[in-house]
Amino acid sequence: MPQYTAPLRDMNFVLHELLQVQKQYRTIPAFAETDRETMDSILALAAKFNENELSPINRSGDEEGCHYDNGAVRTPTGFKEAYAKYVELGLGSLAEPVSRGGLGLPPSLAMACNEMIGGANRAWGMYPCLNHGAIKSIAAHGSPEQVSTYLPKLVTGEWTATMCLTESHAGSDLGLVRTRAEARADGSYAISGTKIFISGGEHDFTDNIVHIVLARLPDAPKGTKGISLFIVPKFLVNADGSLGARNTVSCGSLEHKMGLKGSATCVMNFDGAKGFLIGQPNKGLNYMFIFMNSARLGVALQGVAGMEAAYQGSLAYARDRLAMRALSGPKMPEQAADAIIVHPAVRNMLLTQKAFTEGGRALVYWLASHEDRIIGSTDEESRRESDALLGLMTPIAKAVLTELGLEAAKHGIQIYGGHGFIREWGMEQMVRDARVATLYEGTTEIQALDLLGRKVLANQGQQLKLVTDAIHTFCREQSDNPAMQEFVTPLAALCQEWEAVTRRIGLSALGNPDEVGAAAVDYLYFSGYVMLAYVWAMMAGVAQKALVIGTPEEKFYQAKLHTARFYFRKILPRTKTHLDGIDAGMAALMAVELF
Repeated sequence: MPQYTAPLRDMNFVLHELLQVQKQYRTIPAFAETDRETMDSILALAAKFNENELSPINRSGDEEGCHYDNGAVRTPTGFKEAYAKYVELGLGSLAEPVSRGGLGLPPSLAMACNEMIGGANRAWGMYPCLNHGAIKSIAAHGSPEQVSTYLPKLVTGEWTATMCLTESHAGSDLGLVRTRAEARADGSYAISGTKIFISGGEHDFTDNIVHIVLARLPDAPKGTKGISLFIVPKFLVNADGSLGARNTVSCGSLEHKMGLKGSATCVMNFDGAKGFLIGQPNKGLNYMFIFMNSARLGVALQGVAGMEAAYQGSLAYARDRLAMRALSGPKMPEQAADAIIVHPAVRNMLLTQKAFTEGGRALVYWLASHEDRIIGSTDEESRRESDALLGLMTPIAKAVLTELGLEAAKHGIQIYGGHGFIREWGMEQMVRDARVATLYEGTTEIQALDLLGRKVLANQGQQLKLVTDAIHTFCREQSDNPAMQEFVTPLAALCQEWEAVTRRIGLSALGNPDEVGAAAVDYLYFSGYVMLAYVWAMMAGVAQKALVIGTPEEKFYQAKLHTARFYFRKILPRTKTHLDGIDAGMAALMAVELF
C-alpha cells in the first residue's frame, strides 16, 4: 500500500504564488493576522497527523471494515484513537469562528488540511467531514438555544453530525421523502421514518451524534415545498449541557459497499425520536442547501485528494518497475529492462494524473479563497459576487473533479498492470473508494442539470458571466506576452465558445425543454475542462515569471510549465468531443427505441 506524503510544496505554490492568499487575508479583518508562519505551522501539523496517524491505518481499515452488533457500530482498529488525536490537535475547528470555539483561520487554509485527510485515509475522513455543513446550517437558521446547545461540541469535534436526507424509494428526488414529524406538547416533534446511506450514522468516536433530518409535517404541501428540517440527537441534551436519555433513533444495519469500507454507512431508523425544528416549517430543503453545498465542495476536494494519492503510488511504482526496453534504445543498460516510466503510454497516464491533480487543487483552493471572502469580507459587493461564483462553480467542481479522480485512480491500476488488480498493492482500493464520490451529494448527471438549468439558463447566464469575464480579462492582460500565447489564445477561443454554446442550448430549449437534459452532461464536462485550462494558464504564467527572474527550484517550475503544455495539448482537445455531443441534441437520444 503506498505511503501518503503530504504535497506541501505544491500546496504552498497554489496558496502563496498562484492565489497570493496573504494579500487577500490582509483585506479581510477576520483573517488579517494569518501570516505565513502560522500557515506553515498548521500545514506541517496536519501533514504529520495524516502521514503518521491516518495513512498507516488506511489499508487495514479497508480490510477490517466496520463491525455491527445489535445497533452498535465499532470502527476499524485505530480509527477511534486517530479521531481523538484529531480533536486534541484542533484540526476540525480550524476555520470555525473564534466566537464559536474555533481557531478563526481562513477556509482556504482548512481546505489544504482537509485535502490531506482525503489522500491519507478517505474512509476515516467521512466521519468528521459533515460537521462543517451542520454547523453552518444550525448557525444560519437555528434558534439561539439550538446554537448554544449543539454548536460548541460540534465545533470542537466532541460530537459529530450526519445529514439524513434520502430514503430507499426517493434517491435524489427529495420531494418523495416520507419521514414524518408530529408536534409534541413541549414544542418538540416526534420523528418517524427510515433514512438510508447515512455516513457516520453510528460509530464509536464520540458520545453523541447530531442527526440533521428532513421530514414532513402532517399538513405539509406535497413535494419539495413540504419538507422541514430537524435536529435529532442520538442522546438528548440536558439544560446544563450534559447528556440525558437515549433518543429513539438507531442504526438498523450497515450498507455493504464497494468501497469506503472503513466508513460506517448506515440505515437509520427514527421511531418517534425527539426532534427539534430548525427555522420555519416547510423551509427545510432551502436550509439544507447550505449543508449540501458545503458537502459538495468537500466532495470535490475528495476527488483531488484521490488523484494525489493515485499519482504518488503510480509514480513510485513506475520508477521502480522494470519491463521491456524503450523503443529508441535502452535507457537503463545496466538493468535487465528499463523502468516503465520511460514508455510513452505510461508517461501519458502519469502526466494525466499530475495534470488533473495539480489543476484540480488550484481550482478547489481558488474556490475556497472565494469562501474566505464570503465569510470574512466587509465588502458586500465582493461577498455577493463570490457567493454567485461559488454557486456556479460548485456543481462543476463536484462532478468533474470526482469523475477525473476516478479516471486518475483507474490509471493507477493500469500502471501497476496485474499487480494493480491485487489488493495488497492498494491501487484497487483507490478505485473502489473513489467510485462513490461521483454519486453522493448528487450524481454527476444531477450536478449537470443544476449547472445548466438552475445556475446558467435560469438567470440568463449572469453567474456564468462572472467567470467568463474573469477569463477574458486574464487573456487580455497576457496579450502582450509572447510566451503566454500558447495558453491564452486557445483559452480565449474556448471561453468565447462557452458563451456561444450556452446561447445555442438556450435557443434549442425554447422549442423543447428536454434539450437542456440532452446537453447538460457534455456541457458540464466542457465547462470543467475550460476551468482547468484557466487555472493551468495562470499557473503557467507564475512558473514563467519564476524562471525568468531566476530560482533555485528551476526543476519544479519547469515541471509546472511542461504539465500546463501537456494539459493544453493532450487533455483540452476533449472539449471538441463534448461540443459535438451538445450539438447532437435530443435527436441523437430519441431516434432509437430502447428494448
